Amino acid sequence: MKAIPLSIPEVFLFEPKVFGDDRGFFFESFNRRKFAELTGRDVDFVQDNHSRSAKNVLRGLHYQIQHPQGKLVRVVQGTVLDVAVDIRKSSPTFGQHVAVELSAVNKRMMWIPEGFAHGFVVLSDTAEFLYKTTDYWFPEHERSILWNDPALAIDWKLQTPPIISGKDAQGKILADAGCFA
Repeated sequence: MKAIPLSIPEVFLFEPKVFGDDRGFFFESFNRRKFAELTGRDVDFVQDNHSRSAKNVLRGLHYQIQHPQGKLVRVVQGTVLDVAVDIRKSSPTFGQHVAVELSAVNKRMMWIPEGFAHGFVVLSDTAEFLYKTTDYWFPEHERSILWNDPALAIDWKLQTPPIISGKDAQGKILADAGCFA
């Protein structure tokens, strides 16, 4: 497995070594020892989540203000644009984001550490998205930053307006959102 640091150094793109032949393929999607070696983080994942979404569904930008979650994300069907926004006020990259295309074909994974808001938009007809988290889901601590906050200037690669939840439509702009110290 290869880890590629992105423009925000704590966020990594992982490219697994895929073994394939006429029968199909195999790859190791997570190895705790290798992950720690590549990122300098020994993480303990406590929850796995799986979502399926239609084209143009945009989920995010989510985070938990208490019980922050690190996430290792990947796509097992379809293609998404995955986005992580640094919301740590003390960080030199506060308010900056990284965006990476993840797909079942490229088998890439992204590590989004605690202190980041996360979201994705489906670029294919449908997509199935898997993510491992370092803490449990606490709905009372969940927050959402508005996906189209002009201060973030995220290019979601949308051709039409996205399909978003009522909760995400009520997201706050970064300037008004609760952030990490």
